[in-house]
Amino acid sequence: MVFPPAPSESMEWANLGLTVKDNVNGHVESTYSVLTGEWTEPRFVEDPHIKIHGLAPALNYGQQAYEGLKAHRGPDGNILLYRPVAHADRLAISSSYVSIPEVPQEHFLKCVKYAVARNAEFVAPHSTEALLYIRPLVFGSNGHLALSAPTEYTFAIYVQPASAYHGVQPLPACVIEDFDRAAPRGTGGAKVGGNYAPVIRHTQKAAQQGYHVTLHLDAQTRTCVEEFSTSGFIGIKKNGDSVTVVIPDSKTVIQSITSDSCLTLAKSFGWAVEKREVPWSECKFFDEVIAVGTAASLLPIRSLSRPSTDEKFVYGEKAGECTQRLASAMRNIMRGNVKDEFGWTYTLQEKDLLLPEEPKAEELKAEEPLIEEQVIGYNATQDIKAATVTINPIPAPTSVAVEA
Repeated sequence: MVFPPAPSESMEWANLGLTVKDNVNGHVESTYSVLTGEWTEPRFVEDPHIKIHGLAPALNYGQQAYEGLKAHRGPDGNILLYRPVAHADRLAISSSYVSIPEVPQEHFLKCVKYAVARNAEFVAPHSTEALLYIRPLVFGSNGHLALSAPTEYTFAIYVQPASAYHGVQPLPACVIEDFDRAAPRGTGGAKVGGNYAPVIRHTQKAAQQGYHVTLHLDAQTRTCVEEFSTSGFIGIKKNGDSVTVVIPDSKTVIQSITSDSCLTLAKSFGWAVEKREVPWSECKFFDEVIAVGTAASLLPIRSLSRPSTDEKFVYGEKAGECTQRLASAMRNIMRGNVKDEFGWTYTLQEKDLLLPEEPKAEELKAEEPLIEEQVIGYNATQDIKAATVTINPIPAPTSVAVEA
């Protein structure tokens, strides 16, 4: 067996978006029981649908959290996961907001690697701009009406071949003024569905007015920048050869892993970095503004408008030079084009398929007398435990997963 397998020839790699296509091999599931206090070993499920009780807290009370990360194929054909440890840690933070037991970092990584390994042929060729989007989610899954902790939780990892969410061309953005994304001391810092679904009708309205990206100000004073509806906010100031990168510091925004990557890269370029409160009035002084996120990557903002004050700040029809440098550096690390100096990428390995180990010949020979003795000595009154066999709950990969 050769791992990883080559990219699937059935995919139109140049014509992907974020449309869900149920043509991957399957997803991974693991469950947590309050009785045992442990997560089960990951199991691979071919059916894209999850059977869940209609009275599960995830459906009724929004007890769920999720993540999003990416896999790319390097120039050598290997598959690279980008910053999986950081995503594991962020899911733990989000889970704590909605009273979900933490998915241990090691278990998160094991499940994500397994899901990608079993769908390796759906990681795009290095020659394309496509990627494999990975969506881990965790939720309360057993029937439970009371507003208290349920007894079962499900952790699932889905994958989808995709391309950048907004594309790469600069887009106009506007401030949403009649809706607050998150309240102070609320769930704004968590990646939970309740912070996203209410925004949909407002982004649709903005799109009808020609704005493809929407920005939120702080709910308490509406004077400071927080984040875009789908992405983090980065502002860039240039003064000759001097560059300063600024991102908002707020407890009510998602701690963007892409923003963090940009700040680290900026420091490596010798640029100044500031994580602080960003007044709306400062937006007029930025030379470049970027919306950053896992799905969006680095999206240049063409202009930023605030209808209530009739303000409009224009940043340009083309991506700025600083935006391009950050995007290029991050892209090259993600795709394995340069040495990863920051330890951000993980190269997927055959062992991540979680194949059961085959016993060695000498081990089989040693076990034969014991097996024969057990069979001859067995009788109907014998304790049933003597006949119990432990079965590995992880199925071996189907042939299509390893030979495509």
